[in-house]
Amino acid sequence: MDLTNPPPLSTKRRIKRIAPLQLGKMLAVLYGILGLIFIPFFLFMTALTSQIPAEQRTGIVAMGAGFAICAPILYAIMGFIIGIIGAFIYNLVAKFIGGVEVEVE
Repeated sequence: MDLTNPPPLSTKRRIKRIAPLQLGKMLAVLYGILGLIFIPFFLFMTALTSQIPAEQRTGIVAMGAGFAICAPILYAIMGFIIGIIGAFIYNLVAKFIGGVEVEVE
């Protein structure tokens, strides 16, 4: 037995409850960042419309710019709602089966 390097101490912990509002805020920020990642793709697709006749292009350009502006906001709102609902469901299920077990050092 080597006493100079003892084995790492690990403890199992159980997540019994998740605060719905906190998870909602976290997912809102994460989904909002994800929405920001998609902005260049929306703008690129809008730029590709230069090959379309001008009278057909207007609506597509407006939609592309609208999606570029609205995507991060819509993603953040959906992340918030999904986070709150997900936490409530997790808390309900965790009461019956005990929650998720994690190992920490």
